[in-house]
Amino acid sequence: MNIVHRALCPVLMCVVLAACSASDSPTDPGGTPSDTRTIKANPSFANDITEIFTRRGCASSNCHGNGAGGLTISTSGSANHARLVNVTSPMSGEVYVIPNDAQNSYLMKKLENRQGSGNGSRMPVGGSALDNVDLANIKNWINMGAQNN
Repeated sequence: MNIVHRALCPVLMCVVLAACSASDSPTDPGGTPSDTRTIKANPSFANDITEIFTRRGCASSNCHGNGAGGLTISTSGSANHARLVNVTSPMSGEVYVIPNDAQNSYLMKKLENRQGSGNGSRMPVGGSALDNVDLANIKNWINMGAQNN
């Protein structure tokens, strides 16, 4: 191998690797190369959905960890499930999570900014909208019956 080939090989490898970034991923358009989140057909509430709430800061003290908007979210999957599924929001009068009906669940309306006027802002307030992976997993969990799994 001559010196030109030895010099160009590392450069070509960098170009190829840069072109294969996670932003081209069909499952997570906004992720990073180490991000292995995927859309699941039947996500687990404890492992997948509560992880989203925790990662996105919903359970923090400056958000629903402090009961903002009448809803308390924690890092406990079972507690979160009990507070969301078939529970009516004291603010809107709508049910947070209607099993098998993501379209009409208030949680999805808030996450997708479909809550209507007078029902506050898109969640998370002040943060970026959830990406396709997180939204799809929450929808799939609701549409698969919103199980406490």
